[in-house]
Amino acid sequence: MPLTLYDTMAREKRPFVPVNPERVTMYVCGPTVYNFAHIGNARPAVVFDVLFRLLRHIYGAGSVVYAANVTDVDDKINAKAAAEGVPISTITDRYLDIYNGDMASLGALRPSLQPRVTETMQAIVEMIARLIRNNAAYAAEGHVLFDTQAYADYGKLSGRSMDDMIAGARVDVAPYKKHPADFVLWKPSKANEPEWESPWGPGRPGWHIECSAMIEEALGLPIDIHGGGHDLIFPHHENEIAQGVCARHADGHAGDYAHYWMHNGFLNFGDEKMSKSLGNVVLIHELIEQTPGEAVRWALLVGHYRAPQEWSGDLLVQARKSLDRLYGALRRAAHVAPSTDQPSPAFVAALEDDLNTPQAMAELFALASALETGDAEGKALAKGRLLASGALMGFLGSDPEDWFQGGADEDFKARVDALVVRRGEARAAKDWPAADRIRDELNALGVEVMDGPTGATWRLKEKA
Repeated sequence: MPLTLYDTMAREKRPFVPVNPERVTMYVCGPTVYNFAHIGNARPAVVFDVLFRLLRHIYGAGSVVYAANVTDVDDKINAKAAAEGVPISTITDRYLDIYNGDMASLGALRPSLQPRVTETMQAIVEMIARLIRNNAAYAAEGHVLFDTQAYADYGKLSGRSMDDMIAGARVDVAPYKKHPADFVLWKPSKANEPEWESPWGPGRPGWHIECSAMIEEALGLPIDIHGGGHDLIFPHHENEIAQGVCARHADGHAGDYAHYWMHNGFLNFGDEKMSKSLGNVVLIHELIEQTPGEAVRWALLVGHYRAPQEWSGDLLVQARKSLDRLYGALRRAAHVAPSTDQPSPAFVAALEDDLNTPQAMAELFALASALETGDAEGKALAKGRLLASGALMGFLGSDPEDWFQGGADEDFKARVDALVVRRGEARAAKDWPAADRIRDELNALGVEVMDGPTGATWRLKEKA
């Protein structure tokens, strides 16, 4: 089946038709790098990584350009730099490296491009100047503001009325605004904050213009897909469209900017959206010290990307069990040589249906069952399809033994293997006290023994 994607602008699923199949473009709003990322920040990165992988599968790895920006100009960055007495680049470089490492641990491929605001400043200033020339922006008291009355389609993405947008954005009704909904493109920097030169005085850009300029410079317009979290639909993406369109054509339309808009649902903690401001965050950096990144990735994809996702410890436990089942099938079929390197058609069809990851996961389990119950030919086909399908979604890239044994060194493995053999011998001899003593010794080593029809295997327990 052809790839279909839910388009927020159209409010329906649409067949995906790129502007140029030899250069498919996607932009996703990336991190603001001033601190460790939390698991809610990882959901869009992982969701759109799956789409990136799928697009590469369909069109070829060299035909997809994925840009995820880096916001390295921000009040929180300024505050962090001031507190440490360092340039903002020290903060942003540090946390971008950490962010990229964290996303890699979750199996996310590095985007093709990571444009940074500080490296796009000239393009930002030039775009603001074009907006002024096109009568879509105006300078006032050291600021430059976008004139929302100049863009007829303003509000089309979010479906909000102007009154609702004013209330929803909690706008600052400054005296120099022509209309309460007008928003800042350029503003003066505060004392001791970084600033850049512009025709309107030294300062720095507003948030929304940054993405518009980075998209135009990095990818060119129109782009095929623009993605991000549901919370960015308004005001950020609404404002992006207005700027990006009006900077090119005074009478342009939303389709001149991006052809498909995709938004992932919130990751919730309890009854609240996860956020640093609420203090209910789970940091990826800490989480992956206790849980394999692959299990975290599974937990982030177990629900449909457009739906809200409840985050809990139980979700991670179930994710680990699901991967245990798949890796267990691969471990038991270590002797089977795969007969294909292509994913299952049913698996691909699930992803092509607006990234239906729950259905795709069900197809992985079906392949694992076929691997364990089929004839020799069926097992070879199932193993190849399971490995290729898993790889397409970012799973099953580890050696099954490493998955269960957590990369333990050879001396530790030999010690545990010997204990497992001794336990098996004690059980066979019905020497239950000896078997219990060995079990306690294994527990003390953080090892869980799993008895099965073909014998006992073991795995390292989760870190506390």
